[in-house]
Amino acid sequence: MSYGTPVASTRQRSVVSADRTSISYRSMGSGPGVIVVGGALSTAQDYLPLASELAQSCTVHLVERRGRGASGPLGHDYSLQKEVDDLLAVHTDTGARLAFGHSYGGLAILETVRSSPVFDRIALYEPGAPGGHVATEWMALYRARLAAGDPYGAFAYFIQGSGGAPGFVTKLPHWYLRAALRIGFRGQRWQRMRPLLEANLAEHEQLAAQQDRLDEFANLTAATLILRGTRTSSTTRAELDALTDTLPNATLDTMKGLDHFGPEGKSGQTVAERVITFLLEH
Repeated sequence: MSYGTPVASTRQRSVVSADRTSISYRSMGSGPGVIVVGGALSTAQDYLPLASELAQSCTVHLVERRGRGASGPLGHDYSLQKEVDDLLAVHTDTGARLAFGHSYGGLAILETVRSSPVFDRIALYEPGAPGGHVATEWMALYRARLAAGDPYGAFAYFIQGSGGAPGFVTKLPHWYLRAALRIGFRGQRWQRMRPLLEANLAEHEQLAAQQDRLDEFANLTAATLILRGTRTSSTTRAELDALTDTLPNATLDTMKGLDHFGPEGKSGQTVAERVITFLLEH
């Protein structure tokens, strides 16, 4: 991986969450502590460019969420609260008062701060929005394809049904998209993603369970930056507008040329620059 910012030297650590699951995280850099939490179908590896950029100014604790890498399994009774418990364990171990979350990781941070105000400032890139509509029609077909040992078929149903794909992709025959994915998704990225397909379903089920909860976040006290890309969907833009209006101390900012995956890979450096400015304002 040869992105612009060198990958900072990391120190591998782990904590034990409330249900005794081991949660691994990497620490790097120096300065104020910031916990970084990624989204579905991603591992800590996908956020190394962002974390390394943040580490120029902060001590970064990059979490490997449960079900990934050196961390323990999701567990049969998985819930969003488990992610909250994991974050609280990392916070207790590090003392970090700042946090950055992407997508489902952003929702986990919001839920953590709602119930336990352990972070003073949080930056969220297109977080899963409590109260937003989550399509669920794809889930049964996705689950059936996983059970049949067809990960590409499952992934195709997710892409077409979850609401994030361009309109023309949703209209493609399923067999055609599945074949295209077999060609387009290979190598290290697929090797990291493939074991996360079951977790992806569990996490989206939890996201769907958050409907009609937006008002519960109206008393959240942490200073909050909500980021989105100019290439995000109109539905997501509307959900983030509603979230920003609900949170009492939130600012919404749009980043030119980025889509939902802005914090991952090379573009993560650009996101990190905006995040640093916000997190270190005071």
